[in-house]
Amino acid sequence: MGRPRVLSGVQPTGALHLGNWLGAIRNWVDLQESHDTFVCVVDLHAITVPHDPAQLAEDTLNTAALYLACGMDPDRCSIFIQSQVAAHSELCWLLNCVTPLNWLERMIQFKEKAVKQGDNVSVGLLDYPVLMAADILLYDADLVPVGEDQKQHLELARDIAQQRINARFGSEDQPVLKVPKPLILMEGARVMSLSDGRSKMSKSDPNEGSRITLLDPPELITKKIKRAKTDPERGLEFGNPERPETDNLLSLYAILSGKGREQAAAECADMGWGQFKPLLAEATVAALEPIQARYHLLMEDRKELEQVLKHGRNKAESVANATLSRVRDALGFATPG
Repeated sequence: MGRPRVLSGVQPTGALHLGNWLGAIRNWVDLQESHDTFVCVVDLHAITVPHDPAQLAEDTLNTAALYLACGMDPDRCSIFIQSQVAAHSELCWLLNCVTPLNWLERMIQFKEKAVKQGDNVSVGLLDYPVLMAADILLYDADLVPVGEDQKQHLELARDIAQQRINARFGSEDQPVLKVPKPLILMEGARVMSLSDGRSKMSKSDPNEGSRITLLDPPELITKKIKRAKTDPERGLEFGNPERPETDNLLSLYAILSGKGREQAAAECADMGWGQFKPLLAEATVAALEPIQARYHLLMEDRKELEQVLKHGRNKAESVANATLSRVRDALGFATPG
């Protein structure tokens, strides 16, 4: 029995922030020790909304470099760029042809993003959950690390695999596609905005002060934390629904300082914001310093990065093409001579 396989990825849109690191990438670093881990830069998803073509390739490489800088080890995992593995697009089309339209129309994130885009909403935006399903199903993933906001997309992938492919084109003994399970990661899984403790930290928030990116210099980190929304009460605590900003900032301190929730709560129970914010800024700067140093080394000489992505692509292609071949056979396509 081999190691269970995990698949995940991040869009190369905007700079990665603390939420991406603590909610996703940090967990992948742990998972690679015990799981067969595939992580990709999902650049095909990035063009479902208006994007800058002059920036896409550079953003994609930046994101891959940050994976490595955060501790992803190419000897223990496969890191690759989604668009460089053609099977993603082909399987997406095959799944499109069996997925009911009303399944996509009820997706919550589509409804939210469609409102913002108005008449400019693209078919790609409606369809990107099917592409996400293709991403997942191509790699026979056992587990997919997801936050609460992505659970609906994983359920769609499971439904497509079970109801639209396996039930119609496979058998109970020989399913065409493996049905993955969600891996919900709790601590640090939801890093909230610095300007609103009830909203998730987001790359798309127009207020840059709402997030700390992994490449922010120390003085900017200090400035953003100094301006972070707080409340007038003295003393910090976890779990008070009336104090969401307090819970968020204290959670960040517990993780970034390495002290954990119990020690952080005891240390800060009687502390004022004027004393706490410099502590949080110091812990954040110290936690990001090695990531930033490694990132700059990778981007100065890109040979290592290019080799990692080539190796990852080769491994990804071998797995993805085998899955695609099974689906093509099940759907009845002629086999190339």
